[in-house]
Formats: sequence, structure tokens, C-alpha cells
Amino acid sequence: MLIIPSIDLAGGRSRIVHWPGAAAGIGAPSDRPEVIAERFVALGARSIHLVDFDGAQQGRPVNLEAVGRVAGRVGVPLQVAGGMEGADNIRLAFAAGATRVLLAMGVADDDATLRACVEVAGDWLAVGLDPRPERFAEYPWKRLRRPSFDDVTAELVGLGVRRFVLSHGGGATDPALVERLVRDLDVEVVIAGGVTDLAAIRRLRDAGVTGILLGEVLLSGRIEYPAAMEAAA
Repeated sequence: MLIIPSIDLAGGRSRIVHWPGAAAGIGAPSDRPEVIAERFVALGARSIHLVDFDGAQQGRPVNLEAVGRVAGRVGVPLQVAGGMEGADNIRLAFAAGATRVLLAMGVADDDATLRACVEVAGDWLAVGLDPRPERFAEYPWKRLRRPSFDDVTAELVGLGVRRFVLSHGGGATDPALVERLVRDLDVEVVIAGGVTDLAAIRRLRDAGVTGILLGEVLLSGRIEYPAAMEAAA
């Protein structure tokens, strides 16, 4: 199972300053995403996740220059999220150096856009979903009948989606849900957020999760990257 560092981008910088060794008063802080990514790759990271925070708000890629700087410093796959919902947006991200993209949950309600995105990105595309029942009940679906989580995942797989990124609003993931997705749909499942300790990493590993996106908990030093990798092994 992969432990994937996640860096939020705003104005070309990381929204969270990374300062390894802060507790001991050693090292140097940095908000440069390329520096942060390089540090984690040096520790063994095999992939980096970048969230274009400005792009998510504007519905188009904004921090592509920062993506390019990261791509120029590390030789591992880069997944980009935020403003990726559109074939041309994905092309721009790929041209900047991204190798994978993550689309927001709303694309599940737009077959035409999703088909165009899958045509460009293929297996390098993932869709983010919040599987909490109340989230699905409250979501402003554009269809006559509110779909269930199982309805949506089956539809997405039918349209060519092979990877899901599940978030739970900071809550814990249900391992049984992950096991069911992997078993019934034969998809890759990545978890975003809700992981605050090494025991949670081990539980998700045992459930068959492909990877975990860790952002603030890594950048703040609450979980050390080598320890997270050991728990995932």
C-alpha cells in the first residue's frame, strides 16, 4: 500500500509549511511544493498528490507552474486534483507534468464530461467520492431519483473509471466498504483524510486499500513518513 504525500497549492505555494525537525529546532521550513515533494521522495515516496486549491475554486487549473516545478524535481508519478473536470483541463495538467488526475464528485452527474475525460486520461483518471450516506442524501444531484453510493460507483465503472479516492470529511473509513468495492467492482481504492495514527494505516492496509493520501498530518510531523511506510508494508 502506498503512502502518498498530499500538498495543497495556493498561489504557487504549499498552504502548509513543512518543517522537518521543527520539534528539535533543526532543519529549515519551506512552503515551496517542489522542495517538499523532493524531501518526501528522498524518504521513499513513490507518488505525490497535488491539490490545486485555487483551481478547485475557479473550476480550471491555476497552479500549473507549481505542478511543473514539482515535475522538474521528482521522478515519480504526480496526481493533480482541483479544477480538472474537463478534457482540456486534463491536457493542460498533463502538459505541465502531471501523470494522473483526480476529478471531483460532481462529474458523476455529467456523463458527457466524464466520457471526454476518460478518453484523455484513461486509467490515469480517478474520481473522488464521499461515501457517507448523509453526504449522498444532501448532494444536489441533477437526476430525478437520488442515487445510492453503489449506484454511482457501478455507473462510473461502466463508463471506464477504475480508481476511486474516498474521503469522509475527516472521519474514519469503513474497511468493509473498501473490501466490498475491491471485491465487487475490481477497482483501486485510495483513501484521502481521516487517518490520524499508524493503527488506522494498518486497518486500511488490511482492507485492501491501494494507497492513502496524507497531507497536514505528514507536513505537520504528527505522523513521520518512515513510520507511515512501515505501517503500510
